[in-house]
Amino acid sequence: MEKKSIGVGLMGFGVIGSQVARVLLDRQEHISEQAGCAVVLRKIKVIEPDLGTPKAKAVDSELFTTDEDDFFNTPDMDIVIELIGGVNPALSYHERAIKSGKHIVTANKELIAKHGSELMELAKLHNVSISYEAAVGGGIPLIAPLQKDLVANNIDGIYAIINGTTNYIITRMSSEDIDYPEALSEAQNLGYAEANPTKDIEGIDAAYKLAIMASLTMEIKIIPDDIFCEGISKLESRDFRYASELGYAIKLLAIARHSNGFVEVHVYPAFVPGDSFLAKVDGVYNAVLVEGDLVGKVTFWGEGAGAKPTSSAVVANVIQAAKKIACGDTSYNYWKIKPGKRVKPMPEIINRYYIRMTINDKPGALAGIAGVFGDCGISISTALQKEDNIEEKSAEIVIMTHPAVEEAMRAALNELNNLAVVKEINNFIRVEE
Repeated sequence: MEKKSIGVGLMGFGVIGSQVARVLLDRQEHISEQAGCAVVLRKIKVIEPDLGTPKAKAVDSELFTTDEDDFFNTPDMDIVIELIGGVNPALSYHERAIKSGKHIVTANKELIAKHGSELMELAKLHNVSISYEAAVGGGIPLIAPLQKDLVANNIDGIYAIINGTTNYIITRMSSEDIDYPEALSEAQNLGYAEANPTKDIEGIDAAYKLAIMASLTMEIKIIPDDIFCEGISKLESRDFRYASELGYAIKLLAIARHSNGFVEVHVYPAFVPGDSFLAKVDGVYNAVLVEGDLVGKVTFWGEGAGAKPTSSAVVANVIQAAKKIACGDTSYNYWKIKPGKRVKPMPEIINRYYIRMTINDKPGALAGIAGVFGDCGISISTALQKEDNIEEKSAEIVIMTHPAVEEAMRAALNELNNLAVVKEINNFIRVEE
């Protein structure tokens, strides 16, 4: 028997939540037409409603509740939209909704990254769906194509610029030749970075999104703790200058790829070829390059955050869920996790590397450094002397290596730190070709 009306409950009424409520109410007729049945916002769960704000005044006050039981006991509620973020109490809300037969739509990347696998299993047990398009890439259509349009492919790799805050900072450092503190301050003043930007600049936000994409596409359970994560705070403007001279750009990359029976998952700043598409993704824009064995390389690009783009993804998920509920379609998408797949340990990965260091400017210094790399089995591709400090009798050199094992590279860095001619290793960046 087809349902004539689909009830929706909304948890969270912040910037994103209020925008979603506005779309559900203002475009109810259009949304219902798309869903093939009436889609009705029935209740909004908030902590403490401030009914005097303009966004609250635009909504019928009877829709608001602060009581969890009142919310979940709302009659004819089929879909719960969770937009409160974080793990607690969101996890318990998801579990309660699923166990009561309600479908989930969420933008909560941290929760899905950390607990997506068990929530998928619970949803499968109770025959309901979890939709999370807005958790990765905001309004960029990404999850749905990975679930449907690319499903015939084995996904070999994902290379993503997936955090707009860090990409804006990196773009400013590159284009304006300014250092990290100034670029961060500018991003905060413009509202692109939060007062406490740690999750963005240290790569944690990108790791959440990568965990979701890898778990979805590579048949392995990935949680954020599995991901090697390194942020952008050590980058300096001169690194961008040298990268450009060498034919590269620097981007914070989230990478998932198959590698000799393992899966690699990393988030770190990386040199990317200057003529590549990812090198040209600037400002607050995001881009995700997916490599499939049949389709080749496919790129998804757009603004990755903001109330309107995110609400677009959330409401699209609501419409898709409503369509399935209305016609009794139970073909839901869950993660397919295969036992035995393992994450490749970081010491075993192979990359090229960029190293910038300050050395004592005296005869034989470069020979000693080259000897350390040679002893560790690392071949040098390029060695450039960049700047001299006559007063301190020092020089800055840049070294690019041929492909090497990370463990060997780390050993070489330790040896260089103990070398008398090396005053400081200023930076160390991986190179993604």
